[in-house]
Amino acid sequence: MDLKPKHRIGVEMNNTSMSDLVFLLLIFFMLTSTLISPNAIKLLLPSSTSPRVLAPAKPVKIYIDEKLQYYIDGIPVDELKLAEQMTIRLKDSPPDASVVINADATVPVQAVVNIIDIVNQINESLNASHKAILATQPKK
Repeated sequence: MDLKPKHRIGVEMNNTSMSDLVFLLLIFFMLTSTLISPNAIKLLLPSSTSPRVLAPAKPVKIYIDEKLQYYIDGIPVDELKLAEQMTIRLKDSPPDASVVINADATVPVQAVVNIIDIVNQINESLNASHKAILATQPKK
């Protein structure tokens, strides 16, 4: 006697619609995550449609070593004549040139602030907008 039914109901599940749903959700979250801007530091990055790259104006580089000796573009300068030498260098540069401060990690913050103050005084006297930038290195 044959008691098994002739038509068996399949227990298998078709996963095609499930995978379509997963991919649609993935695309949705990828698109919406790029539209959300985080509340971090907002940067306005430069963009260009020109294939040429123009070299920026040469910045004035100030070095302060661990012995608090000052150098302008590699030339040693006395601390008392630092403002005078920086004025001479920045007078010949564009009005929006940068001053890059390369200070040793052991240098007191006051030495760096003194250079920033000198740059601000030069900006007032020359009616310029020079920017003081503190150079750093990436963390290891």
